[in-house]
Amino acid sequence: MNRTYTDDPEHDYGPTRTQQRRDALAVLALASQLAELPPSKLARANLPDDVMREIDHLRRITSHIARKRQLGFLAKVMRRHDDEAFTGARALLGEDREQQRKETAAMHRMEALRERLLENDEAFEELVDQYPTIDRQHLRSLIRQARIEREANKPPRAYREIFQLLKSLAEDDT
Repeated sequence: MNRTYTDDPEHDYGPTRTQQRRDALAVLALASQLAELPPSKLARANLPDDVMREIDHLRRITSHIARKRQLGFLAKVMRRHDDEAFTGARALLGEDREQQRKETAAMHRMEALRERLLENDEAFEELVDQYPTIDRQHLRSLIRQARIEREANKPPRAYREIFQLLKSLAEDDT
C-alpha cells in the first residue's frame, strides 16, 4: 500500500510551503516598514543589534536592485529571531498608523469646514461661537477673497490661508 504524508492525521508536518511563503513575505514587509521609519522612532522599537546594523546598512544603499537585495537579507536576519523580538516594532508601527488615521480625519474635517465657510454664513457663525477669540474681520476677508479667487479661476491663496487658520485653531484647541 502506497501512503502519502496526508494519510496520517496524527503526525505534525509543520507549516505548508504556502504558509512559509506568507510568513516570509510578512517579515519582508515588516523589514521594509522598519527601514522607512525615522531613526528616532526606530530607536524606540528595541530591535536586536544585528537587525539595527542591517537597517543602517540598507539606508546607505541607493541603487534600487542592491537595496532590494539588502532588504531581502535584512528579512533573513529578522527571521533568525523570535517573533517576540519585534513586538515593540509592530506596536510602534500600529500606533503610527492609528496616529496617521486620526490626523487624516482631522484634516478632512477642516477641509469640510472650509468648504462650508465658503458656501454659507451659518458655518462662520458656528465657528465664531466655537472660537470667540478668532479675528472675525480677517476670517471674513479671507472667505470673501477665496470666493473671488474661485470665481475668477485664480490661484487659491486665500483658500489655503483659511485652511492654515483652521489648522492653527485646532492645534491651539488641543
